[in-house]
Amino acid sequence: MIAMSATPQIPPISQIEGKTIIDLIASGKRLDGRGLLDHRGFDIKAGIIEKANGSAHVSLGKTKVLVGVKVEIGEPFSDVPDQGVLTVNAELVPMAYPLFEPGPPDENSIELARVVDRGIRESKMVDLKKLCIIPNEKVFVVFVDIYVLDHDGNLIDASAAAAAAALLSARINKFEVKDGEVSLLPETMPLPISNIPVTMTFAKIGGPIVLDPSLEEEQVMSSRLTVTIDKEGRLCALQKGGMGYMTVEDVKECVRLAMEKAPRIRGLILEAVGYGKD
Repeated sequence: MIAMSATPQIPPISQIEGKTIIDLIASGKRLDGRGLLDHRGFDIKAGIIEKANGSAHVSLGKTKVLVGVKVEIGEPFSDVPDQGVLTVNAELVPMAYPLFEPGPPDENSIELARVVDRGIRESKMVDLKKLCIIPNEKVFVVFVDIYVLDHDGNLIDASAAAAAAALLSARINKFEVKDGEVSLLPETMPLPISNIPVTMTFAKIGGPIVLDPSLEEEQVMSSRLTVTIDKEGRLCALQKGGMGYMTVEDVKECVRLAMEKAPRIRGLILEAVGYGKD
């Protein structure tokens, strides 16, 4: 579990606005009318970028994220010569939020990419051994690129869902190896998928815990916990954010809730990609 920044470059909120949000949550209500443990509307569309190997667009309330998957042939890492390579990058597009700036990745985009990467990797979503072409020499390299288009809170869950849908929709060329040379064939096949992780983020605001914090709620939260659950209902990753703390009881309750709610989100991802229909 790694604690980094609370949320990307959030400006201070007025004391009156902050107190209103905190008081509402203390009474079991939220500004947008949701219950404390309700998501905003999830809309997932997959396969929307024709030239990418895989892609998905996710709207979580007003938060919008686009993910593209690109697959190339490259070299394996020396410590895992029989496995393909997976790399996740995130870009906080300046048009998505006034305080996002162009330039190299900052700690917020690095954290976002790292949390999404951990959920994919620890759940073993992609069977990297099946991406090996020639051990020690040639493997498929999978690039997962996250673009935040509109920031209205909880970038992690939107990005994780989009990454999962994009990977599920991705296809790569079949290949053959002759005399040590790799030839790509025109026929394609899906990526070797063995799991579908679901990521859920909770924020502690005052005493209560809320699911899927909006931007305004992130501005007043004391701490954040992101929980990733695999398809078997097992915990596979945790990420702590914010300067405040969560009790052991808080963490246990967040994990319990994530396990309970993950199947619905996984169903939305599967529905968006039509996975398993062919």
